[in-house]
Amino acid sequence: MNTPANAVPESRVEPQAFAPADISESRRFYWLVRREIWENRSIYIAPLAVAALFLLGFLVNAFRLAANMRGDVMQMHSAIVQPFHLAGLAMMGVTTLVAVFYCIDALYGERRDRSILFWKSLPVSDLRTVLAKATIPIFVLPLIGFAITIAMHWIMLVISSVVLVAHGLSVSAFWAHLALPHMWATLLYHLVAIHGIWFAPFYGWLLLVSAWAPRVPFLWAVLPPFAVIALERVAFNSTHLASMLRRYMMAAPAGAEFPPTEASMHSMAHFGVGQFLVSPGLWIGLAITAAFLYAAARLRKYRGPI
Repeated sequence: MNTPANAVPESRVEPQAFAPADISESRRFYWLVRREIWENRSIYIAPLAVAALFLLGFLVNAFRLAANMRGDVMQMHSAIVQPFHLAGLAMMGVTTLVAVFYCIDALYGERRDRSILFWKSLPVSDLRTVLAKATIPIFVLPLIGFAITIAMHWIMLVISSVVLVAHGLSVSAFWAHLALPHMWATLLYHLVAIHGIWFAPFYGWLLLVSAWAPRVPFLWAVLPPFAVIALERVAFNSTHLASMLRRYMMAAPAGAEFPPTEASMHSMAHFGVGQFLVSPGLWIGLAITAAFLYAAARLRKYRGPI
């Protein structure tokens, strides 16, 4: 049998040529967070929807701005500044609400639609997955809310300026009453520090319940605290737990409660960064958050689909 002279010799492929790519831990974590954003569109759709509704209301109310600009100085200042504060407060509220419902469904949804069988097959630890999910309410949602609020403020500035020019009023006087850089710094600090990091124990608790609850995780999240509060009230005629939770949710780290009647972001930022960082309540809350997240990761490892 004749062998062709121009036959190509069989090539040998080294095994290391197919070695898996070495992906850094930070890169893995980044893609885990990206996955959460892709799969949970309410993270950005709900704040955008609220922003659109607020801007629609502001547009209708903007035609009264010219009349307010002709009033006294205090009335003019309130008419100018208050809508910008309300925009920030509205975004704080919607991001916190989205964070609560996201945490309740984050791990429960995996078990309900059985996608947990797929995600457990990936080379990603349960703890890293839970930490990526916790990043959404603690950091991602506050930053999304901050970015959307900045865009809202700029649109409100343009609308107000057009209305004032149309009525022959000075735009510079309008801008002089707004301290937007200070307002934005206060908003960013409050969203990240208070609605993100300070509320982290509540988000950790919700993730823990989401990993464990057999059905209706929202009820399992709210009923145990209410049951303990009711038991304390009946057995000891005291409300220590209820008072502690209320102070933690409504008070500054130093213990001073936020004025409930002031619709202003400044009324919610009486303490500075240094005071926030040295607050015992902050570090105790972070320790509790770590315990909740570790327990949630352990439950995710062993809990099967519903």
